[in-house]
Amino acid sequence: MARSLNIPAVRLLQKYGLEKFRDQLDFFKLKGVNKSADHYGLTLILGGAESSLWDLCKTYASMASTINHFNSTSSEYYTEEFISPTLVAGQEVGFGKKSTEKTIFDAGSIYLTFEAMKEVNRPEGNESWEFFDGSKQIAWKTGTSFGNKDAWAIGITKDHVVGIWVGNADGEGRPNVTGVSSAAPILFDVFDVLPISDWFAKPLDEFVEIEVCKSSGYLASDICPTKIVTIPKKNKYVAVCRYHQLIHLDEFKQFRVNSSCADITSVINESWFVLPPLMEFYYKKNHPTYKNSPPYRSGCNTMTESSMEFIYPKNGSRISLTKNFEGTMNELVLKLVHTKPETQVYWYLDEMFIDQTTNFHELGIVPSIGKHIITAVDVLGNEAVITIQIE
Repeated sequence: MARSLNIPAVRLLQKYGLEKFRDQLDFFKLKGVNKSADHYGLTLILGGAESSLWDLCKTYASMASTINHFNSTSSEYYTEEFISPTLVAGQEVGFGKKSTEKTIFDAGSIYLTFEAMKEVNRPEGNESWEFFDGSKQIAWKTGTSFGNKDAWAIGITKDHVVGIWVGNADGEGRPNVTGVSSAAPILFDVFDVLPISDWFAKPLDEFVEIEVCKSSGYLASDICPTKIVTIPKKNKYVAVCRYHQLIHLDEFKQFRVNSSCADITSVINESWFVLPPLMEFYYKKNHPTYKNSPPYRSGCNTMTESSMEFIYPKNGSRISLTKNFEGTMNELVLKLVHTKPETQVYWYLDEMFIDQTTNFHELGIVPSIGKHIITAVDVLGNEAVITIQIE
């Protein structure tokens, strides 16, 4: 959320349930969201629906008050937490009765959402705010409408919600009108003149402590290095880590061994973080301390382990090839990851050899329309096979 990544959000909605999410939005009484889930599709989580600045701001204000009320009571909610605010000075708003049941979202989940929104990179002039004493902690997010017709920014603190709209009255788009460049600077200018607010207190009664694997973030197994984290109380937790394996090493910890090639009494057992080839390919880019497991010592009987995996295309993909400006068909670029990139890999299309690669395992081909089998075999005999459909 802090980095505005779209694909994880779409996958999350797909897993959570589009219909369920669409029905929940009715709870907030967003007047512009008045069509069925099928009309919006998975774009619903990316801004595929329309709403007014007022409705969005009052929804954020209600989420903020949910945390505030939870912390100011005996860890309770109000039955009418998401009520329309009043425009009349001095008029009291009734939030209903106190309840131990959440209205729609629990205070812990809302708190973590605001914590993520607080990490969004601020516009020019407000960078590195967290390193300065007295900087205001603000959860915020921007939006830019299709065609750059207008730009939005909304910010939330414990005491205030600020909404900014920037655009042309006639709806004409401008290329340089974006949420970050046009609306966000005004948002922070407004917060600069507002009284300083404390950040939300963590709703501790909505959290539980669990022990997770330091490396994977999954629930810790018996052989994982661990750390304690707090998460909202839920009925379901994430799965147990399956990426730490107990491997058997020789006395010098140089080679892996087993009973076929070593005395069991001299074997050293060690927990090792082992990722599948494709995960390892991306993980190593940001984790230079990641170490591949040692090779087996010569003479050991071993099970063949997966050392290759396709990055693109995925098995079972249906692909439409496009033409370039010259009218020539563009290539389909095959991409493969190998745990030892320097290994030579031989490529086959429908069992016919087409080429070989070393170090950079990428290959462009122009397959005919229909079903194809793509096979990659390395010099050690390891094999990766996928099937694709060209349309």
